[in-house]
Amino acid sequence: MKYPKIRELIHAIKVLIKGPATTKYPFEPHIPPESFRGKPQPSSEGCIGCGACAEVCPTGAIHVEERFYESNGKKLAERVLVWHYDECVFCGQCARECTTRNEKTPGVVMSNEFDLANIDRSLIRSDEIKHELVLCSCCGSVISTKKHMLYIAKKLGHKVFGNINLIQILQEKLSFLPENVKFYTFNQRENIYEIHCPKCRRRILLFDEYGKI
Repeated sequence: MKYPKIRELIHAIKVLIKGPATTKYPFEPHIPPESFRGKPQPSSEGCIGCGACAEVCPTGAIHVEERFYESNGKKLAERVLVWHYDECVFCGQCARECTTRNEKTPGVVMSNEFDLANIDRSLIRSDEIKHELVLCSCCGSVISTKKHMLYIAKKLGHKVFGNINLIQILQEKLSFLPENVKFYTFNQRENIYEIHCPKCRRRILLFDEYGKI
């Protein structure tokens, strides 16, 4: 019979004094360490709907859906983000690459919640985070969310007045002019001052007011 090593004896004594290293989970709640990576927790307040988290997600667990509808004859759209935890590997990429990660309220943070087991997969997901989309006035294609553009405008400061799309968004947000008055009414080519995608803006800049190059 081989005698136990000194190292094993020391470990056995420590266990007798301090108790086992394991916990009694699930009979008792387990408190993970501070650095533990549990499920990502999105914030409707901090999220700007840019979709950067979905772009870097290696498993595609963040589902982004764009819904289009009409209201009073006007075409509107919204972007919906949902975290599917049954597809998530808790890598933390969404929190690490979040555009607002350094803000007071980030768009998504890693929580220490890990007990997500459920027999219904539809219950293992976050609440829907919805954002109003800004559409091109000409072709109707998606430019970005309104909250994202306002975030960019805030970061640019006075430089925002170099981008007509951002000026339009600020005008709608701040309402510094009456609804029936726009700052560009003096100009003959009013459509150039509307919100356009890069493709449509290029076409407008190439054509004059008579529709000719």
